[in-house]
Amino acid sequence: MEEGRLQWHPAFVAALHIEFAAELDVIEIEAEHQLSKKPLQIDVLIIKKAEGKTIRKNIGQIFRRYNVIEYKSPEDVLSIDDFYKVYGYACIYKSDTRRVGEIRPEEITLTFVCNHYPRVMIGNLKRSRGLEAVKKGEGIYYLVGDEFPIQVIITKELSKEENYWLQNLRNNLKAGPEIRSLLENYEENRREPYHQAVMDLIVRANREEMKEERKMCEALKELYIEMFGDELKEAEARALERGMKKGLEQGIEKGIEKGLERGLMQGLEQGIEKGIEQGLEQGLEQGEYRAKSIFKLFAQGVPIELIAERCSVSVEKVKQILE
Repeated sequence: MEEGRLQWHPAFVAALHIEFAAELDVIEIEAEHQLSKKPLQIDVLIIKKAEGKTIRKNIGQIFRRYNVIEYKSPEDVLSIDDFYKVYGYACIYKSDTRRVGEIRPEEITLTFVCNHYPRVMIGNLKRSRGLEAVKKGEGIYYLVGDEFPIQVIITKELSKEENYWLQNLRNNLKAGPEIRSLLENYEENRREPYHQAVMDLIVRANREEMKEERKMCEALKELYIEMFGDELKEAEARALERGMKKGLEQGIEKGIEKGLERGLMQGLEQGIEKGIEQGLEQGLEQGEYRAKSIFKLFAQGVPIELIAERCSVSVEKVKQILE
């Protein structure tokens, strides 16, 4: 996870496969169907493989041959502009064919799926186009009065019995019975790829509630390890790497500090030793020079008092050297 917006669309497509599991031999589900060479694409296109077949699933009873679906995540709002965009997609899809009239308007339906009832959009369509919203079932509304059959599906209002996974594809699940029921249902289908995709998104979208429930639910702990094991390992590895890096930096800093301290002490000791050595040498040289000068002056008959004055030493020192 990222971090960024959650990827709801793949999970929605997976949920559709679950919803229509009993009728996948009758329909074909295409995610992000490309409308044309231009960057326009339908969220989901469901095509009935054979005409004359009736779809029994509640959310698919409106379907004809070609069914354009627009999905809005729980974080998004379905607006009037979304309606006209998808309506335009349906028109483009009808016209973008090899032969004129290859797809008839009556063969196309529009489905809008969202988490909240789009009251503003439906009110606008009623005023401007005379479309009426008619409830056909739990969470299913038909917009009557257009050439295209149109329905709006409100996921949170769908039947928990008939549309369990699509109804749970949201970010406001509650810790307790709701999440435990979800786990029980998932346990029966945990090896199925589509169920895994839907559950992965649900867990990520409801992390805080899942964390709260995980404290009391062993099954959810296992699910977390199964779903986020790699992420947890990566997080641990990153933490270890940061710890090692910080430790290395502190170690180097401390080592430099200690090294400088030892270096200064060693330098000071060596300096003192060298100074003493050089001082002794210099002292010996100066003493030898003065002794030679004293003997030379004495040989020339210079008085001892004057020799002491010229060589900057005491009279006693001159006498000591001459002895």
